[in-house]
Amino acid sequence: MADTEEWGKPVERKGRLTVVLVLATLIAAFGSSFQYGYNVSVVNSPSQFMQQFYNTTYMERYHSPMEENVLTLLWSLSVSMFPLGGFFGSLMVAPLANKLGRKGTLLFNNIFSIVPAIMMGVSEIAKSYEIIIVARFIVGICAGLSSNVVPMYLGEIAPKNLRGALGIVPQLFITVGILCAQVLGIRNILGNSTGWTLMLGLTSIPAAIQLLLLPFFPESPRYMLIQNGDEKKATKALQRLRGWDDVDSELLEMRQEDQSEKVEGHLSVFSLLSQRSLRWQLISIVVMNMGQQLSGVNAIYYYADSIYGSAGVRESDIQYVTVGTGAVNVFMTITAVFIVEASGRRLLLLCGFGICCGACVLLTVALNLQETVTWMPYVSIASVIIYVIGHAIGPSPIPYVVATEMFRQTARPAAFMVAGSVHWLSNFIVGLVFPFLERGLGPYSFIIFAVICLVTLIYIWLVVPETKKKTFLEVFQMFAKRNKVELNLGDGDLPPKDLKESPQDAQKATPF
Repeated sequence: MADTEEWGKPVERKGRLTVVLVLATLIAAFGSSFQYGYNVSVVNSPSQFMQQFYNTTYMERYHSPMEENVLTLLWSLSVSMFPLGGFFGSLMVAPLANKLGRKGTLLFNNIFSIVPAIMMGVSEIAKSYEIIIVARFIVGICAGLSSNVVPMYLGEIAPKNLRGALGIVPQLFITVGILCAQVLGIRNILGNSTGWTLMLGLTSIPAAIQLLLLPFFPESPRYMLIQNGDEKKATKALQRLRGWDDVDSELLEMRQEDQSEKVEGHLSVFSLLSQRSLRWQLISIVVMNMGQQLSGVNAIYYYADSIYGSAGVRESDIQYVTVGTGAVNVFMTITAVFIVEASGRRLLLLCGFGICCGACVLLTVALNLQETVTWMPYVSIASVIIYVIGHAIGPSPIPYVVATEMFRQTARPAAFMVAGSVHWLSNFIVGLVFPFLERGLGPYSFIIFAVICLVTLIYIWLVVPETKKKTFLEVFQMFAKRNKVELNLGDGDLPPKDLKESPQDAQKATPF
């Protein structure tokens, strides 16, 4: 790399946290990522009253009580429409982010929050549980968009020395959103027969705040320069974000990236799937994202109250145990921010999935023995908390970090689209299937999650390397032998030519 302090070259300055950068980060994360976490957990505490509303509405319409299987199906749809909407939202990321910009997409995305919030708020007056199911799908679209666009926006406005720290902020706000929904779900607050519609409708408040305040903050300078070709606006945005006028070094870096992108081109999802040199990286992010969601984490969040009830916890105490679990999740996510560089990604993933596997087995044993052992409900609570700790330090935050390091710039958007699709589809499957697993298998349903955690752990142990303090090219080199390709690295900072196969090379490749 050329020395930035050479004569005639712009001097690179170390980025710092400015008021504009901090506020833009907080408003983007609060208005979008917070809603993701809030809507994951918001239907948990008032589930009893919502199902009573479903049953009452059905009786008023058809003059007969709703069958148990129908109620279970409707409630499963109410829960699982959120991740299904998230899947469709993730498919909209690329066209919207390219057309409207990063900030523009976040502002537009608030439509998918405010409209369903109003729908859910008036559902009881309208006497329609169908409105809730449709609204959950729409607010899921909001989460699917925000879960991808917020990290993209923050990564592009942050200086490179703060990019990692600011990149964790969305995940932190997701956990804070979960905790806030759990606190509001306490019976004496909104988790009751009269407050649950208001609780569902409150998701519009972060959206309204973002809609009012975010327009006053800059669009991504990289988007304005590289995709819109507007260097004047990009310069002004950088100067506001950095707090100084001399931004020539960053503008030079963006121009070089622009030229590199024009030479290399962008990989579509279909071309990514055919790249032999990226095959094991792609398999790895699919396995990690499936393991992350199918390990049972959303079963814990969606059905925590029923889990504690099955464990024998008194109904009046369940709400406080749930809030305590959310607080542990927030604390451990903060902890992961500080230990990820010291411990490495691979160790946190292995420890996290190992802890989750053991916690699922322990929970199964505890639920089976709760009728014969008086203190076993406390073991069940401990199992859930241990599970949350394990997931918060590894499976929740690390897969997207590793995915970033496994792919270079041109392949990363397509790779994240694949990862996001797998993430939301797996989330949808758990939300839809778990109530039936719980009814059919009882406590043994968590054994399935334990097996999935174990399989994911074994895969990571055998395949996924440690990417800590490695350059993107070094990570490619580590995967080259497994992918059965030879890397012929070019000079300087140019990307290796062999990493992007020509169509002719792809045809010659032997089957995997």
